Amino acid sequence: MSKISRRVIQVITAIGINSYFIGFTQGSIYKGNLKKICVPGLNCSSCPGAWGSCPLAMLQTSIADMVSSQFKLFIFGFLALTGVILGRFACGWFCPFGLIQELIYKIPVPKWTLGGKFKRLENLKYVILIVFVLLLPALGAYGMSSTAFCKYLCPVEVLEASLPMMMVRPSIIETMGFLFKWKLVFLITLLLLALVVFKPFCRFICPLGAIYSLFNPISLYRLEVDQDKCTQCGSCQDHCKFAIKVYEEPNNRECMRCNECLVCPTEALTIKGYGKPKNISRGYPEGHTRSF
Repeated sequence: MSKISRRVIQVITAIGINSYFIGFTQGSIYKGNLKKICVPGLNCSSCPGAWGSCPLAMLQTSIADMVSSQFKLFIFGFLALTGVILGRFACGWFCPFGLIQELIYKIPVPKWTLGGKFKRLENLKYVILIVFVLLLPALGAYGMSSTAFCKYLCPVEVLEASLPMMMVRPSIIETMGFLFKWKLVFLITLLLLALVVFKPFCRFICPLGAIYSLFNPISLYRLEVDQDKCTQCGSCQDHCKFAIKVYEEPNNRECMRCNECLVCPTEALTIKGYGKPKNISRGYPEGHTRSF
């Protein structure tokens, strides 16, 4: 698929899953049967326009329920099925907050290339997953929040839920305490960072991305490199905003399947089962090799 079609799908997804427009005008939240269904990307369940539930919120409440013998398997099956089929494709195509970061990154300012020691920060999202999504909700019976990530860290909750509600119901501004102010500062920091770093929340913070990333090496949607054709020219790496050496790790855990790397001049890099992508129109001239 082309780059344009990915953007169209991102926009349609963001609008579609948040199209309960009456919620934005009345300051209310949809509570019908569709709330029992998860959306694939990170989208706040408390957003006035949200039809479905955030998979992270449902995962945390399910873990908290497990302690009180009300364990739910649905969310685990949903995440596993999405991961096995798509991996982080869900991050690159279906996440509204990922779309916002991408659009901000398009603003023409000097960009930062984070490599070397900064690559280690990519492991932070796994720490957040373990502590705020798995451990703290499991301690819900002992006074901890059953949705610790949503309560203490999630900037999407501020952007999609708190701020829209405050616009419709200004009276609730007085009730906003320290946690809201902290997450608002965190959100603003991330959005500013998104000007110079490509999708910083997705790359370093998002526990949902951490879950999907574990499936990238085994997901049905995957990239393949024909080593007989590959010249290691580095065209794929140069087009990757995460600077992944795609010719060595086509299914790297950080890859969000934007497919901008599919520019191989020798057609060595393809989507498994799909053959040559139709949008291969860029890349280095034939015979070009990259020095490392």
